[in-house]
Amino acid sequence: MNTNRKLATAHRAQKIGFAVLAGVSAITVLPILWLGFYIVAQGISAISWDFITTFPSNGMRSGGIMPAILGTIYLTIGTALFSVPPGIAAAIYLAEYAPDTRWTRVIRLAMINLSGIPSVVYGLFGLGLFVIFLQIGTSILAASLTLSIMTLPVIISTTEEALRAVPQDFRTVSISLGSTKWQTVWRIVLPQSVAGILTGVILGLERAAGETAPILFTGATFFLPHLPQSPLDPTMALPYHLFVISTQVPGMPIQIQYGTVLVLLVFVIAMNVTATMIRSRVRARRQW
Repeated sequence: MNTNRKLATAHRAQKIGFAVLAGVSAITVLPILWLGFYIVAQGISAISWDFITTFPSNGMRSGGIMPAILGTIYLTIGTALFSVPPGIAAAIYLAEYAPDTRWTRVIRLAMINLSGIPSVVYGLFGLGLFVIFLQIGTSILAASLTLSIMTLPVIISTTEEALRAVPQDFRTVSISLGSTKWQTVWRIVLPQSVAGILTGVILGLERAAGETAPILFTGATFFLPHLPQSPLDPTMALPYHLFVISTQVPGMPIQIQYGTVLVLLVFVIAMNVTATMIRSRVRARRQW
């Protein structure tokens, strides 16, 4: 009898726990879904071929956002070029080669702290270092370098965790068969951790694609009558364009504002979907 009573109490506690978790999930997810539907409802009327492929006109109150879309793509690609290779290399060193000393622990703590620094601080740092000191000027290059510094801590931390998640037995077997340390890392560890590495890369690049403050100081401009001709030219970008038309342009149609938000949202979601598809294929071939 006491056993049955204990089981019944445990089942009731389990049901209550599931109900609480479901409620918390609903409180978290439903506002996000409502916000997404609201953005789509407000901005879908502005979406057209001309909106996607033409320049702004009439003081940005009409026309399209093509320069801002291309500028965001340029900045995302530039950030990836400057942050992904060194970030993965640093994570490999920390996870596979660096001894567990006080200095490596300090470095990991510093990366965690750097991940929490406000983006405006990175923008001011990029302005002082790249724009003024190195005299790169306000440009795609300076903005990409600034965004890459902001993105590096995320990529390094997530990549290191993905590498450490690979079972140690894989390394032991590889080395016992005559492989060197680097061959083991390159041929065994990295392929098995691609899913986690890709997650960190996408998280970092998504943050870079949606930031306004860093590019405001280093590479974004209010309006350009032509597309950038080189990495040393400034560019328009969706986050800064959205900030301008929402705060600096009187009489701006609300549909254009929400249409710009919708395009940026689709850009970020497309990155997520692409990463999810690649992760699914990689995990299907994973051996653990």
